[in-house]
Amino acid sequence: MDKHFFLNEFPEWKDKIQALKATDAHFKRLYDEYNETNHAVEKIENGIEPADDQHLNTLRLKRVQLKDELFEKVSGEK
Repeated sequence: MDKHFFLNEFPEWKDKIQALKATDAHFKRLYDEYNETNHAVEKIENGIEPADDQHLNTLRLKRVQLKDELFEKVSGEK
């Protein structure tokens, strides 16, 4: 199981996340980008895809930034 999958991180917001994915194109784009970035990080961490530490850290930072932006939209917090 993907340990950083956005829905797994915030199960209490599942209904709102699903609704935003269906109605908010910007949220959907961010959500998809988060999951693609997370998948890339997981492949590197699991040794499936080679990468240097700088690239991995850049991807991890991007994942955190996307998660923060998605959470702001879901929770209404800034």
